[in-house]
Amino acid sequence: MAPTITKIESIEFGYPLEDRAPSPEGFDLAYYPGETTTRHLYGLRIHTDEGITGEYVGGNSPAMAQVNTVADYLVGKNPLYREKHWSEMKRALRKYDQMGIGPLDIALWDFAGKYKDQPISEMLGRYRDSIPVYASTLGGDRNGGLDSPEAYADFAEECLEMGYPGFKMHMWGGKWRDTQGVIDTVHAVGDRVGDEMDLMLDLSCNLETIGEALKVGRACDEQDFFWYEDPYRDGGVSQHGHRKLRQQLDTPVLQTEMVRSVEEHTDFIAEEATDFVRVDPEYDAGITGAMKITHVAEGFGLDVEYHAPGPAHRQCIGATRNTNYYEMALVHPETDNTTPPIYAGGYDDQLDSIDKNGRIEIPTKPGLGVEYDWDYIYENQTGSIHTYE
Repeated sequence: MAPTITKIESIEFGYPLEDRAPSPEGFDLAYYPGETTTRHLYGLRIHTDEGITGEYVGGNSPAMAQVNTVADYLVGKNPLYREKHWSEMKRALRKYDQMGIGPLDIALWDFAGKYKDQPISEMLGRYRDSIPVYASTLGGDRNGGLDSPEAYADFAEECLEMGYPGFKMHMWGGKWRDTQGVIDTVHAVGDRVGDEMDLMLDLSCNLETIGEALKVGRACDEQDFFWYEDPYRDGGVSQHGHRKLRQQLDTPVLQTEMVRSVEEHTDFIAEEATDFVRVDPEYDAGITGAMKITHVAEGFGLDVEYHAPGPAHRQCIGATRNTNYYEMALVHPETDNTTPPIYAGGYDDQLDSIDKNGRIEIPTKPGLGVEYDWDYIYENQTGSIHTYE
């Protein structure tokens, strides 16, 4: 008999981030010695009559509101019909950004891998067993961490010595925004390690004008940066704006973190508005959606770069030819990464998680290839448990 979904559970939990607090504008985290911030995530479990549970931990409250809209649809269905369920959920969430599909789709893939006793990457078609990693920094601060061009250069050199082949800077934003400081940092890091590392710059849409974006981009040109990401305040969604930007720069542009769906990614590519294509299985409608975008990019002869670290990202990367790096985000010289302490069995995404060659392995256990510490998740519950059955 075919397997059947019997119920779905989601639980909100929190965990502490030490030495971090909201930056001056209140939207991003920054280094604040002695401060502690609680981050909230969600644990999702899809139970079946096979006694096998599909699991995923991540998401945010807007995405889980969308999960609440579509989870009932899945109960009683065959969990192996991922493509069918993906299409139905996409239609149901057509008026929204569809980020609620991601956690459910990833959990369905986790079930399928466990059911078939294979890692997801093998089900997709294994291409690689490991991949190089770039260090991707926490945003800049003014508190004795990444507070100057020299501090960024020092940290880049530290990452190089650890074995990292690439280094990406997230810079100062909000009241700390400083265009000339960004330019100075590009040169400081480029002069220090540019001959030995691939360098990237991600401004998280902080610059207010394309004029500022051009000034910073020309500094990246001078230092031969590998890519230039989300520089200015159109929210990262203007195809015309980024086409005009890349026409005036030599540094490749990386876009599409801020757009959703395979269609919007395809349009961005077809309009020649990006050189690298950003993709994220949690943001882009799950592993199903992420792999559709990956293959669209492949058809246009472009590379995809997966946003952020995580087990779903590793499984996708394990089945992707046209990608260069794994992003170890958000690292800092004085504090740990923001990865939650929810994994058993040795999995982690921290600054020191790479091997001596600056690479990470693709997990080979069934499904996502990781074991979640559900005791920790339930002990740190911060919201009600939602059950759909």
